Amino acid sequence: MLEISGIDAGYGNVRVLRGVSLAVAPGEVLCVMGRNGAGKSTLLKAVLGLARVTAGSIRLGETELTGLPAHRIPRAGLGYVPQGRRLFAELTVAENLEIGLMTRRKGAATRDRVLDLFPRLRERLGQISGTLSGGEQQMLATARALCLEPSVLLLDEPTEGLQPSMIALIRETVTRLRAEGVAVVLVEQRIEAVLSIADRVAFLVNGEVAEVLPAAGLDPRAEVFARWVGV
Repeated sequence: MLEISGIDAGYGNVRVLRGVSLAVAPGEVLCVMGRNGAGKSTLLKAVLGLARVTAGSIRLGETELTGLPAHRIPRAGLGYVPQGRRLFAELTVAENLEIGLMTRRKGAATRDRVLDLFPRLRERLGQISGTLSGGEQQMLATARALCLEPSVLLLDEPTEGLQPSMIALIRETVTRLRAEGVAVVLVEQRIEAVLSIADRVAFLVNGEVAEVLPAAGLDPRAEVFARWVGV
């Protein structure tokens, strides 16, 4: 289980998160929503050691992540798909996947399982990743994270700029990971794109958790989304 307990976090002297506490269990999808600037991406970066945590604790199982160097945190079993994909654009698809495999010393069997999820990437292993379409780049960013065989996967705005067929593939992938016991933290603005696969929805407002609700029974038109997410 990933447990975030009362963290303050931010950049330099700017505090973005204030006393945030959240948890996600194996085989659970926690969707984090809020307006622009609410602190959603900072929350994921704090877990990964990319934003400075000044109070509180972040634990993955028995491992305390707070204070660890950012390059060591993925080795604990955390996969991260950042907003904007952040691929190594000059490297091939295969080379990007190899970087993911190296992080936790995984091999060909892991790569084959990941490529079974994204068969289009198998056809493009020799292609420079910067020349892929936006949807294919999102596939590759997700596949690279899965090459770690993570116990927790952090996804930041994975449907941004994607056509409906690619959004459906992202949903299908998350559903399969949940069935395999992977915990997923999914930051998203497009309510209708991900609500159907979420177990719980956490709303961030000005760096604080305003409300956490079960996703079952929620409708994208519900008042709670207008209150915490709408413009």
